[in-house]
Amino acid sequence: MEEGNQTMKLYSHWMSSCSRRVRLALHLKGLKYDCINITSVGDPELLKVNPMGYVPALVDDTTVVSDSYAILLYLEEKYPQHPLLPQDLSRKSINYQVASIVSSSIQPLQNTTLVNYIGEIVSPDEKIPWAQYHIRKGFVALEKLLTKYAGKYATGDEIYLADLYLAPQLDNAINRYKLDMIEFPLLSKLNKAYSELPSFQQMLAETQNLDADKAFNLVKQQAA
Repeated sequence: MEEGNQTMKLYSHWMSSCSRRVRLALHLKGLKYDCINITSVGDPELLKVNPMGYVPALVDDTTVVSDSYAILLYLEEKYPQHPLLPQDLSRKSINYQVASIVSSSIQPLQNTTLVNYIGEIVSPDEKIPWAQYHIRKGFVALEKLLTKYAGKYATGDEIYLADLYLAPQLDNAINRYKLDMIEFPLLSKLNKAYSELPSFQQMLAETQNLDADKAFNLVKQQAA
């Protein structure tokens, strides 16, 4: 960070894929931050920062930004090291499209809160099929969209905005919702590449702010 600036604060939750996007960006840009893990709904400290009560929320000196998309664009403008968007306009547009598909057409429909609500009003047996259906629908589009652009990563051989959205979503689909990835060879290839990135590995480690057994049991309860 620039000399003289206070360390940023990121309000996060260990299961939040939206928070993971921001953590990845912070790691990639080499920015120091304190991670404040929110453990309860309506946390008063979070509400002071974001009245909506959602994570992530970023405090950077006197600037407060909520919503992962807004945070990522803010970080990109203020801290240009390791750009999150390519210069090529066509590839830049693909990054925006991937971010939109994940954030508006996949992630909200497999959000734990909504999945649990489906279990309550329909049937517990419908929770996983519901999540898998909406994830798969989005993945079909992403697999086609990225065919002409993917290299080692989503839109070439550098990590960009699209990868920040894809990496946590792929992790959710495979490990939380057990989606069969056989029809998505490109996305599977990208997931393998992400899993080999030190920044991605560190992000996963940071999400485990609970001991491994307890974390596994909580995820199982949420997804079961």
